[in-house]
Amino acid sequence: MDTISSQGHRVIPIQVDTGTAYGKPEPTSHLELAQVGKGTPMGELMRRYWHPIGLLSDASDTPKKIRVLGEDLILFRDKSGSPGVVYPHCAHRGASLFYGKVEEKGIRCCYHGWLFDVKGHCLEQPCEPNGGNLHEARQPWYPVQELYGLIWIYMGPPEKKPVLPRYECLETFEEGEFLEANDDSIGGGGPQIIPCNWLQHYENLVDPFHVVILHSSFSGTQFVEQMALMPKVTWDTQDHSVRTISLRELPDGKTLRRISEAGLPTLRVIPSPRIGRYGMVESLGWVLPIDDHSFRIYVVGRVKEQGELVKMRSRLNGKLWEHLTDEEHQKFPGDYEAMVSQGPIAKHSEEYLASSDGGIVKLRRLLKKQLKALEEGKDPAGVSFDPAVPPVKFTAGNFLI
Repeated sequence: MDTISSQGHRVIPIQVDTGTAYGKPEPTSHLELAQVGKGTPMGELMRRYWHPIGLLSDASDTPKKIRVLGEDLILFRDKSGSPGVVYPHCAHRGASLFYGKVEEKGIRCCYHGWLFDVKGHCLEQPCEPNGGNLHEARQPWYPVQELYGLIWIYMGPPEKKPVLPRYECLETFEEGEFLEANDDSIGGGGPQIIPCNWLQHYENLVDPFHVVILHSSFSGTQFVEQMALMPKVTWDTQDHSVRTISLRELPDGKTLRRISEAGLPTLRVIPSPRIGRYGMVESLGWVLPIDDHSFRIYVVGRVKEQGELVKMRSRLNGKLWEHLTDEEHQKFPGDYEAMVSQGPIAKHSEEYLASSDGGIVKLRRLLKKQLKALEEGKDPAGVSFDPAVPPVKFTAGNFLI
């Protein structure tokens, strides 16, 4: 309301702008969920599970550098056929085993020729009198196994090593199906290595609404037309996953019932968005945290022809991510752009969660529940120490009602 000054002049009150970024507090992140290094809460939780670190062909007689949960390691396969993962610096004088020579029984350091097997035992010390003291020197190593076309690593306490899980959907085949493994980070929407925190993708798994906006509008129609319909969504928490149940009313009067799951610790249980067939989920993906600021995805699926998995990679403006120009990346953003643009680790204090984010809330609660179990000396959900445990079964899939 205008006022009159003592001199009789009309005074117009100044309109103060509010809600600007001035004075905005420094953002914070849920580091207990995001960080995966040694000694961090999530890092120790991650180390209680097996993780894929490569295709079978990645382990060869040429040492390969890998990075997992913030640790740099060397992957190789001795010439007798056994894969191994060791700490990169030789236990003798610290030279990198990346320059080592792989032999029948293990890997030999280039500096003084010490030979280590896949479990770190020192087999030879050629420069030492009488062959040296082999029992005192051991190269740090991690257990590895091979399954479903992938190499798996366990990086946690030796006395807490669980059995490597098997999965029903990867062991129940229709006629003509076989397994295919892929390391192209299918589902990540970009290159093999994605430069942001693993949690930003993991939470994306329980967000079905971004499919309607991002994948069916901004990106162009990436999937079948049914996926562009706004779904009715509910979420529930299982013992070791959060399920997303989406119902889409189709024009022909039928209902598409789509169930996906985010499983512990990093599982993508996502049925094909292209809906080429109905029924049980046909592939599984594992989000591998490389470190706090990068991840990649390994996928194994039931296919009927070689190369079928790679055809699932997203296309934007009709192109694969790496073939887009800078202008096209801006005009046709996908999962990669949405996730990476949040920053190396998302600024969680600046979020404004709404009702459509119910799955994210449940997923964070599930993760925090596992952190609490570890604090109390308990085992996290989804691990078993029984070699006879049956394959893990999921309810995910596309179903036509």
